[in-house]
Amino acid sequence: MVEPANTVGIPLNHRALLKDELDIVIPTIRNLDFLEMWRPFLQPYHLIIVQDGDPSKTIAVPEGFDYELYNRNDINRILGPKASCISFKDSACRCFGYMVSKKKYIFTIDDDCFVAKDPSGKAVNALEQHIKNLLCPSSPFFFNTLYDPYREGADFVRGYPFSLREGVSTAVSHGLWLNIPDYDAPTQLVKPKERNTRYVDAVMTIPKGTLFPMCGMNLAFDRDLIGPAMYFGLMGDGQPIGRYDDMWAGWCVKVICDHLGLGVKTGLPYIYHSKASNPFVNLKKEYKGIFWQEDIIPFFQSAKLSKEAVTVQQCYLELSKMVKEKLSPIDPYFDKLADAMVTWIEAWDELNPATKA
Repeated sequence: MVEPANTVGIPLNHRALLKDELDIVIPTIRNLDFLEMWRPFLQPYHLIIVQDGDPSKTIAVPEGFDYELYNRNDINRILGPKASCISFKDSACRCFGYMVSKKKYIFTIDDDCFVAKDPSGKAVNALEQHIKNLLCPSSPFFFNTLYDPYREGADFVRGYPFSLREGVSTAVSHGLWLNIPDYDAPTQLVKPKERNTRYVDAVMTIPKGTLFPMCGMNLAFDRDLIGPAMYFGLMGDGQPIGRYDDMWAGWCVKVICDHLGLGVKTGLPYIYHSKASNPFVNLKKEYKGIFWQEDIIPFFQSAKLSKEAVTVQQCYLELSKMVKEKLSPIDPYFDKLADAMVTWIEAWDELNPATKA
């Protein structure tokens, strides 16, 4: 049985990497006691907490953390009518934190994610590894069989083209989980006791043209490079689907990264996912998505953006038009989602006006 790490006695990192360039975004409906375990690693950073559910409820945050807290009333006040694009009663609300951040990098984590231990028993500083991933290049155009060639102790293997060894900028770092895997409801139901105890010491670039199921519970990204595409869609309250928010964002992000020549890494770091959500509740949220994804994934696999789309916003608006044209016949939900994608970009640009060179 894999246990979470005990971080008591680990000194705070007073020379935290990118301290002034990174925000930590946490969606929650409960008190954030889990931050005590993360204190040695996260306390130097600024937190953006997005409170879901009842806005009159008071969320307790451990002392010593620098944070902003936004609830639904704040979202409605800041975005006005455009607040309709932010999901309610779903962890997709976290993307509001991406929008209001003014930092270059984002790390987002769920409140049931604890500090993991590596095979030696050492506590894993997930944020530090995410930063390492984001600050070194990716290699999406040719797969290196030693995985990440930029890691210490690795390199490009024989036969790897020298013209591609410089790599490209990394936009996304996707981390993994020990203990409770990120399974869909049908898999949860047939494997209720399965736990992930394998710690694989590897990072790899997801190749160009390959999609992946992005999980938002342990994720970091370069907000300047890909932020406007990190929209977690319309999920939860009032919507016919849930638990596809991060995956929707991941499909959009990967198509845009491929188009713009950016990299996506997956693998390290691990967190300890402490509890499994109810598979029967999950099935009610997921069941339409389980059917729809058989059309959604081929849609993204075949999506081609124009040469005129040279910014993330332009790419995302092109995708929204494709969603309306190609996916709306499946269900009216996708027409609504396509409109929300446009609203999201409008709201993003209002809060993040472009600076003139």
